[in-house]
Amino acid sequence: MSAPFEERSGVVPCGTPWGRWYQTLEEVFIEVQVPPGTRAKDVRCNLQSRHIALAVGGRELLQGKLFDSTVTDEGTWTLEDRKLIRIVLMKTNRDAGNCWTSLLENDYAADPWVQDQMQRKLTLERFQRENPGFDFSGAEISGNYSKGGPDFSNLEK
Repeated sequence: MSAPFEERSGVVPCGTPWGRWYQTLEEVFIEVQVPPGTRAKDVRCNLQSRHIALAVGGRELLQGKLFDSTVTDEGTWTLEDRKLIRIVLMKTNRDAGNCWTSLLENDYAADPWVQDQMQRKLTLERFQRENPGFDFSGAEISGNYSKGGPDFSNLEK
């Protein structure tokens, strides 16, 4: 079985002082670097539909209102190798036009080039989903791809 489109096409990360975040059509991934040897009991992570709070060892690392809403019950966090916290949030709006421009409403915004690359990737991901027989993982896109690109759904097949 081949790898999902997201894995083959790579990610477009947005770097932050604490790590990075990136997105697919359905999910937002947050990777937070923590001191080596961190234990799960040292981590406090509160995930709500529009809010996130993360503290390690009593020190707040990330807190604020998310850029858009998420499915509260499907948000998860894991501690990997006792040095990386990975948070996965499920977007409520899962179309290609819903490209988050920042992680929080007023913080951790992607620079214009990264935002452009994120939008291109989500548009290609949408094309892959609409055309499962084709491989778009190495494709380049140009032209009108903002807000998810052109809508071909009403074309006759």
